[in-house]
Amino acid sequence: MKKAGIIMIIGSLLLLGLFKFPLWNIMLGAPQYPDPLGMDIYIEGIQGVEEFDIQNIDGLNHYIGMKTIPKVEDMWEFSVFPKVIGLMVALGVIIGILGFFRKVSYKWFLGWFIVMSILGILGMYDFNLWLTDYGTDLDPKAIMKLLNPDGSPMTYKPPLLGYQKMLNFDVDSWPGVGAYMIFVGMLLTVVAFFVGKKESQNIEA
Repeated sequence: MKKAGIIMIIGSLLLLGLFKFPLWNIMLGAPQYPDPLGMDIYIEGIQGVEEFDIQNIDGLNHYIGMKTIPKVEDMWEFSVFPKVIGLMVALGVIIGILGFFRKVSYKWFLGWFIVMSILGILGMYDFNLWLTDYGTDLDPKAIMKLLNPDGSPMTYKPPLLGYQKMLNFDVDSWPGVGAYMIFVGMLLTVVAFFVGKKESQNIEA
């Protein structure tokens, strides 16, 4: 299963892109901001797309009672996620090497994919929880207290995926380069599974 093992190794290594490229991106545009404000979400922290974007977003959020953008030390995810990704990369490479020398079945490739899929779903669920808390847990002493037509307090949860209009802001939330690298890497591990299956059948024949 040499070819399958190599594909598995390459697919696993693509996850290392998360240490360089953002996992997610959220942009806020409005008439008073010709150049939209944005933040890139990495597995190790949050950065502004431009130098002062985080500062400006926090300034806007202050008026409506939203929390400031969390720093690395404010969220356990920023210390745990890099370790999880590092572990999955190492595990995938080891499985790929063992597959290359026919020490493990091609089914291990699919097993890695399933585990990574579960971790990805849990990560998205956690991210959505953070967005919900970020947009709904508002300071009651905020300068601006806006209400919905039914009289309930307005919330400002950014969309998990896609576009949403919030007040006069156009908010876009989309995967970053790191997320696409995960997708391609995981796709390659599925390819490795089928290639490995075919190679094993050819050997048995």
